Amino acid sequence: MESKNKLLLVINPISGGSEKEQLIKEITEILEDRNVVFETYETTGKFDDLQIRKLLDDRNFKNVLVAGGDGTIQVVARAIQNRDVAISLIPAGSANGLASNLMLPYSLEEQIEIALGESYLMMDKISINDHLCLHIADLGINAALIKNYENSEIRGKLGYALQTIPTLLKADLPYSFSLHIDKKTTVIEGVMVAIANAKQFGTGAVINPEGKMDDGLFEVLIFKKLDILDILKTLDENSYRNPEFVECFSVKKVSIECQSNVSLQVDGEFIGDVKHVSAELMPTKLKVMIPKKKY
Repeated sequence: MESKNKLLLVINPISGGSEKEQLIKEITEILEDRNVVFETYETTGKFDDLQIRKLLDDRNFKNVLVAGGDGTIQVVARAIQNRDVAISLIPAGSANGLASNLMLPYSLEEQIEIALGESYLMMDKISINDHLCLHIADLGINAALIKNYENSEIRGKLGYALQTIPTLLKADLPYSFSLHIDKKTTVIEGVMVAIANAKQFGTGAVINPEGKMDDGLFEVLIFKKLDILDILKTLDENSYRNPEFVECFSVKKVSIECQSNVSLQVDGEFIGDVKHVSAELMPTKLKVMIPKKKY
């Protein structure tokens, strides 16, 4: 069978804090029913991108189906860098931020149908302090929450909820940010700076309603204060955004300086406490399979 009909199935066996035996069984049955030639690779957390790259080179796969969360997608995206390979998603992580932005259906059969289809998006990629970003990174209170969540023992949305109040109590708000865009410097105080290629977090909060993942731009959003009413408005994509709550810049490159160390997260992964962030569009794009007429 021609290489274009082959598929590499990459599964994170522990993403989202759950075992994947049943999911693997269901995926395998659907692919076999469709007579798809495929090979399965389970991630281990050690040199996965190198192992996947070797499989791509040896077997000449043109499509990688990823069953995992945003971290697993990151691994595969790094592995297929500079290769004519498409990526398709089965959301199986804790938040599934990228999948939520692509508006993937909940049905496993429909997700696999998308993987085997013809509709795709050439998605922008951002380099942030040399880390690959596919949908949203941020500096400030949300990243501090993720940092505390990763250090806690309780996983899932409950784990996030339990860390919210302690994170707010410990945070030295507001932070002071200096943004350097097109030789212009803007100094502003806020609780968070988001670097957004996509519209929303995996939780459903829409922070960048004008965002498009294939327009050759990304947005820098400065959230100036913690306002409960305006935060609730992020649950509705069409809600009016108060300029006293958030300010937005569309850019290809930005440099951000912080007066003191501020927490940084990229696609849901805590990176560290930093004083400087450099972000710019990468020259290559990521080919992602998407539903027809939904993006």
